Amino acid sequence: MTVHGSAGPARDWIRSYAARRGRRSALTLERMERFLPEREIPDGPLDQQRAFGRVAPLVLEIGCGHGAAAIAYCRTHPEHDLLAVDVHTPGVARMMAAAHEAGVPNLKVVMGDAVFVLRDRIAPGTLHAVHLFFPDPWPKERHAKRRFISAFTLDLIASRLTPDGALLIATDQGFYAEHALAALEEHGGWQVVLGQRPPWRPTDGFEAKGIRHKRTIHEIRATRA
Repeated sequence: MTVHGSAGPARDWIRSYAARRGRRSALTLERMERFLPEREIPDGPLDQQRAFGRVAPLVLEIGCGHGAAAIAYCRTHPEHDLLAVDVHTPGVARMMAAAHEAGVPNLKVVMGDAVFVLRDRIAPGTLHAVHLFFPDPWPKERHAKRRFISAFTLDLIASRLTPDGALLIATDQGFYAEHALAALEEHGGWQVVLGQRPPWRPTDGFEAKGIRHKRTIHEIRATRA
């Protein structure tokens, strides 16, 4: 099975993010030291009762940026829990500080690759939703295999969603929307609705940049058929 484009077969561990190196600021280090202990979930498979203090509908956000969408979701859905997964320390540190200021207890974080989190730490059939908002589009065709949506990741996501769970994708890159839709169609078993922007999501970050550049925001909602 292949994904959209000429990237060849989907591979298990093609990293979908670019490593960022450099010194961490004093503010980032202070935020990590202060907030990570209370926001990071314990090692091993997720025990929601232990991590969140309750069992509630669980959302996984892949690539949280500075956390605007994650925090907005937690504020508007206090009856849900959200687990934000990212690898970039400054953004996670900023999100945790903002979450503390906003007073949202239902947001936790994992520093790591979302593929490993899905595979090793999330039990099958336990996710109410997966949010993938403005992922790295990897615009060059030779890098298409690095795009997060692939046959392999769709297998993982499909297995972790509850029967009525949903995968939400947003992008300001038309080619990425086409890539995601082609991958969903080829994977099979998905019911797709286009153009439904979540009313709770703030216009921030890459979305705001896309709008400034007059790019269309593509919204994809996929549920298991």
